[in-house]
Amino acid sequence: MTTPDQFAVVRYLVDDVSAAVAFYTTHLGFTLRLDAAPAFADVVRGPLRLLLSGPASSGARATLPGTPAGRNRIHLVVDDLDTEISRLRDAGLSFHSDVVSGPGGRQILLPDPAGNLVELFEPAHTPAATPPARA
Repeated sequence: MTTPDQFAVVRYLVDDVSAAVAFYTTHLGFTLRLDAAPAFADVVRGPLRLLLSGPASSGARATLPGTPAGRNRIHLVVDDLDTEISRLRDAGLSFHSDVVSGPGGRQILLPDPAGNLVELFEPAHTPAATPPARA
């Protein structure tokens, strides 16, 4: 069981570990913990530990060739989605989708250099609840 002082860990298979490290640390605020390129790197952002596994890593070798990627993605909450989109476009990045709005907020999908998806999500701003009146 994970305790509050531990990370939630996700593994992404990538074609180029160095390119993935640059993407996550330069554009999305991750910090490099371990760089064992070209096989593997470990980056963190808050409680998320992202393992970036290149073709030579044990994580990649455990996956059968031709296994299709799912629609899974990491979900990063942002304060201002439009500002983030502008910042990333100015850095030369392109998105996998347009902005999608729903009852919970707005989101857009950003592919990393290997095509893994990152969801940038701005929660809907809900009005503050009015406390019940006291009798």
